Amino acid sequence: MLVKDLMVKHVVTISQMATLRDAMNAMRQHKVKSLVVEKRHAHDAYGIITYTNILQTIVAEEGDIDLINVYDVYTKPVISVGSEMDVKYLARLMVREDRRRVVVLDNNDLSGIITMNDIVDAIVAMADK
Repeated sequence: MLVKDLMVKHVVTISQMATLRDAMNAMRQHKVKSLVVEKRHAHDAYGIITYTNILQTIVAEEGDIDLINVYDVYTKPVISVGSEMDVKYLARLMVREDRRRVVVLDNNDLSGIITMNDIVDAIVAMADK
């Protein structure tokens, strides 16, 4: 099984300069727990922001979600893989690096996102057959 078989192809992105409120609204609107942060230019790296990043910032810094930008709290660079990678190698990478989400790139262009839940769901579905 390949990454392209399990990845979510509709990836919700956000600008680095958006506020945390904008990020939270986008997550709620699209029913996702993370957003891919857009590159600033062709040779830049993608980033990721999660509910966890946002909550940690709000709690630790008593931050105002209207004054803090995505830029201040997101993770960059995000771990990325190609869509043709075998899922078993991706699962090993995710466990070793303690990552729950990985961005999928093809020719350095965003093509999807895959989560640990996507992989576990596929394993459970195969076991049920």
